[in-house]
Formats: sequence, C-alpha cells, structure tokens
Amino acid sequence: MSETDRRVFRISGAEAHHFLQNLVTNDLDRLHEGPVYAALLTPQGKYRADFMLVSDGEAGILLDVAAPLADDLEKALALYNLRAKVTIERTEIAVARGTGPAPEGAFADPRDPRMGWRAYDGRPSEEGVDWDALRVQARVPASGVELTPDSYILEMGFERLNGVDFRKGCFVGQEVTARMKHKTELKKGLALVEVAGSAEPGTEITRDGKPAGTLFTQAGGAGLAFLRFARAGGEMEAGAARVKVQA
Repeated sequence: MSETDRRVFRISGAEAHHFLQNLVTNDLDRLHEGPVYAALLTPQGKYRADFMLVSDGEAGILLDVAAPLADDLEKALALYNLRAKVTIERTEIAVARGTGPAPEGAFADPRDPRMGWRAYDGRPSEEGVDWDALRVQARVPASGVELTPDSYILEMGFERLNGVDFRKGCFVGQEVTARMKHKTELKKGLALVEVAGSAEPGTEITRDGKPAGTLFTQAGGAGLAFLRFARAGGEMEAGAARVKVQA
C-alpha cells in the first residue's frame, strides 16, 4: 500500500476521546503534543489497522489510515460505538507528506524522524520522495505489506515506533499484547537486512535450506524482513537474492 494513499475520518462528539481511548493501543492524552500513532487490534491481539490520530481542535480527532483499510476500520468503529455520543464521518481531507523537520502548520511523524512530516491543511506533498527507502531504513512496516491480519504489533516494532502505551489502561487486544511484553521473549520480528539481488515481496527466506523468515519491502540494497531469530543469521537466501541481517 502506498504511503500517500490515505483516507481521513473525523471522530467527533462529547465522548470521542473516551471512545477511542478505550479501543486503540496508544494514549490519546498525548494528542496535545502532536500526532499519535496507534493501532486497532482484534480481541485476540492481532493487527487490524494502524493509523495516525491528530487533534482537530474543537471539531474532534482526525484519523488518518491507509485507504484500503478504511472500509473495514469504519465498520469496526461503528460496531464498537454502541451508544456513545460519537460521530464517525469520512472527510475529503488530503494527507500531505514531506521530509525533514515539520514546517509551520505540519506535524512531525511520531514513528521516526526519518519519516518526515504530515499535514492536513490542503498543502501539496513533497514530490520525488522514495518513501519505501525511508521506511526500510527506519524499520517502519507498511499497512498491507509487512503489517497483515496475522501480525502482532510488538513483533512489528510498535514499541520502538511509539505506537503502543502499556500505562494507559485497557485497549482491544491489550491482554495478549501485555503478555507478550512481560511474560515472553519475542522469537520473531521485523529486521533490517542487506539484499543482494531482488525478490518479490513475500518471498521466503531460508538458511541452509530451512525456513528463516520472509522478505518484504526492498530499496537501495536493503530490505525489511520478518525473521525467526533462532534461525536467522549469516548468509541467507530469498529466491535468487542473497540476504544478510544488517548489523
């Protein structure tokens, strides 16, 4: 999914903040500081959607999500909204993106400084940016590419990317996520790898003929791979490509 193919919802009403706070993985009390990166999980703790949340002043909260996930997310939010005083509406707001420090009226991307800034005021995006290359170097997974319905957000680096808060209280899937955080050592996860050659996203990575993970986005001789840590290391293969974990 493209980093620039986004849809924006406005969540408004007297209980909008409370409604979202009880659902998503991050703490909305931080919205006054800037955008909050968060996810909605299934009750089993698996990924459903990730998004940016931005204060829209008195108008409510803007939710900025990858376009292909918008319909399912809208349905999910509507199901959770039983009797809360909340309105969920689609907007025509376009998301602008750019690199470097955030200009006036824009917001720094909370995941990693290398991901630049976002704006919601009608300005154009910076042209000619290779967002995949920036994502790879910052180890930022993309909706629908590295992030799939089988993903657990801690394996995808959400703690490092400021996408989850364990002190805020409950959220959907919180019990499973907290158990992974406090009671287990992650055996799989997203890693930055060196890639010699090329392979289709989703190509299996092997080491000595045994499965070691999956190669996803590639750019500039590097890539994002989901690896089984116990099997990964040394020289690995992904189809015709050679893969090595970047130190």
